[in-house]
Amino acid sequence: MPPRNNHRVSTMPTPLTLYGANDCDDTDHVIDRLRAWNIPFREVILERDPDAERFVIFINGGYRSTPTLVFGDGRLKTILTEPTDEELTEVLGRAGYVVQP
Repeated sequence: MPPRNNHRVSTMPTPLTLYGANDCDDTDHVIDRLRAWNIPFREVILERDPDAERFVIFINGGYRSTPTLVFGDGRLKTILTEPTDEELTEVLGRAGYVVQP
């Protein structure tokens, strides 16, 4: 009898958090795209969360850039700031999401 393989490969996409602002057209656009593509994400509005605002400023080199998307929930993360549709589609694909434009 061959040895049993106990390794499991996750087929779940990388978790996505979107940090946005209430008055940001780019945030609205990316949210609309994610919803149109049925991509699950957690939305954090900076005006409601001072800790999140400090985090976004820190990871963006002192700028409060929105939207900022963070893929991953562990130590390894991919950060995407103010993406074009092409950049968003590419990174979503690498993170395991299926995007059907």
